[in-house]
Amino acid sequence: MDTNRPLQNALAVAVTRLLRPLVRMLLRHSMPFAAFEELAKRVYVDVALTEFAIPGKSPSSSRASILTGLTRKEVQRLLEEPATDSASTAEQYNRASRVLTGWIRDADFHNAEGEPRALNVDGDLSFATLVKRHSGDMPVRAVLDELLRVGAIRRRDDGRIEPLQRAYVPQQSAIDKLGILGTDVSDLIDTIDHNVQHGAADPRFQRKVMYHSIPADALPAFRKLSAAQAQSLLERLDAWLAAHDVDDASVASGPARSRVGMGIYYFEQPLDSADPERGPT
Repeated sequence: MDTNRPLQNALAVAVTRLLRPLVRMLLRHSMPFAAFEELAKRVYVDVALTEFAIPGKSPSSSRASILTGLTRKEVQRLLEEPATDSASTAEQYNRASRVLTGWIRDADFHNAEGEPRALNVDGDLSFATLVKRHSGDMPVRAVLDELLRVGAIRRRDDGRIEPLQRAYVPQQSAIDKLGILGTDVSDLIDTIDHNVQHGAADPRFQRKVMYHSIPADALPAFRKLSAAQAQSLLERLDAWLAAHDVDDASVASGPARSRVGMGIYYFEQPLDSADPERGPT
């Protein structure tokens, strides 16, 4: 009897459910299967080489071929062709987010009512001060242009800058939103993978609340309630993380560091349009 079959079947069902909304997005944005297949091959090879190497041995194309099922020739082709570098995009996202959340929580940039106030671009306690305090040596103009571009802030008629959002969530650019797909969904899958492997001894928080038959006319109230409470929680967690964040200048001599955070998302699906394979969850 194949004792691994139930696990493989469960994985196949889970991947099918995961792929359905992903493929919907791929088709909507005109990515054909061949392009997706090429990306999948590249990731298979990269993960095989970087995360499944045999201790004490250098990664090899033969090892990657065995693990992935791809031919050695195909593995070699993928290794020789350059891959897209997303590091600069991720850094831009992180720095802009830190500036905006700093504006929301830093009392030095609030008005008498405790709300983020409009700032001059330069001067004392200005936008330039905000950027220097919460984004290190990032150029002020680069952060300003980025936050204006995604619609997170606006320039008023008097020349001052004010926030339009309480979090860095691009409202205008589909490119930026798809970038968030790559970071946020991968974080969730990493957490699930960790809990499958180490959940008994070292669980990571992973919960959701869901009901199956909520009247449609009650949804606007829940959207508003959930957004407000989730934002409040995230701002409290952000304040704690900011207080414990290690400045880049002390990396060489400081303690080991980790990228850490918590994500919250809202979902909604009419019962009469549910995916037939999805069923109750």
